[in-house]
Amino acid sequence: MSKERIRVYAWEFPIRLTHWINVLCILALSVTGFYIGNPFMHAVSSKQYIMGWMRFIHFVSAYTFMLSMVVRIYWAFVGNRYASWRVWFPFTSRRFRDLMDAVKFYLFISKKPPYAVGHTALAGFTYLLVFGVFIFMIVSGFALYSLNRDGALWTLLGGWLTGVMHLQTIRLFHHLGMYLILAFTIIHVYIGWYLDLKERNGLMGSIFSGYKFVTGKEWE
Repeated sequence: MSKERIRVYAWEFPIRLTHWINVLCILALSVTGFYIGNPFMHAVSSKQYIMGWMRFIHFVSAYTFMLSMVVRIYWAFVGNRYASWRVWFPFTSRRFRDLMDAVKFYLFISKKPPYAVGHTALAGFTYLLVFGVFIFMIVSGFALYSLNRDGALWTLLGGWLTGVMHLQTIRLFHHLGMYLILAFTIIHVYIGWYLDLKERNGLMGSIFSGYKFVTGKEWE
């Protein structure tokens, strides 16, 4: 197999756009959500509106995050094969074998990186779980928001969850979900840099440009 590197357009614009929207939303939601749950600044004047602004930013970020997820899920059905929903399910024999090979690599059992043009089988399955957490955060957030709102829309978006779980349980899981997402973010960035150094395929730059540089190992 030739070692000549080929420039491949892996990440389409909607994928890159929703990725960075999610990054900004998660940052804003985490800071404001932590403040709402445990205020670390206090107003010293009646003219200050700290909690109000925190809640406003949190709600705007939540709506934006929800719309970003709708676009991403839509693009999983109309985008290229690297964006396809199929990469989230490693249940074919080959995908499962690729998943186990990736696990061996990250556990330092194997020295062979999990070459892939798009997501590896492990990454795809991880994103399935992470998107599940994202959806729960959206639903649980609207469940809490619906307490002060009337109407079928708010019940549909998340209010129905209050009939399934206790309110404090929803608050607890919503809060813990934030820490879970932040932990994933740290691991995600670390693995991205690690694979970029191992495979030297422009992985980190690809989320800006959309292009990766492959040698053919990805199809072996």
